[in-house]
Amino acid sequence: MSQNKTAATPTSARSGHEGLAKSLTAAIIDFDLPTELTQLQKEEAWSKSGRNSKTLAKYPDFRIVLVALKAGLALERHKAGARVSIQALSGRLRVKLSDRTVDLPAGHLLALDRALEHDVEALEDGAFLLTVSWPEASGT
Repeated sequence: MSQNKTAATPTSARSGHEGLAKSLTAAIIDFDLPTELTQLQKEEAWSKSGRNSKTLAKYPDFRIVLVALKAGLALERHKAGARVSIQALSGRLRVKLSDRTVDLPAGHLLALDRALEHDVEALEDGAFLLTVSWPEASGT
């Protein structure tokens, strides 16, 4: 029995949305995170706004997004209808919750239950993986 394995391909090498959609939902997806981050930081969105992101995996019940933020920028207060994790890959983040603030240096992971309001601020140029899980979602 063969497995469907799709390696991530830099944006510039993709041909259309069909290839992108397939790579986001393949049975096995493999990423070189330093390469993905370097690609994000070469794109116009990074140089103009100081932030950029790329969805790496997108299933009905699960999503992984690579986010890059320059120091001093933030993702404003929001809440998700799903459980989320924030894994700092580089730099240092500060996550503000309603009842406390969590510093998140590179290599640290924070998991949040549903509907917890929070914002994410980059204290240093950095990147993080945002994982979102909707366990009640159908289609898997």
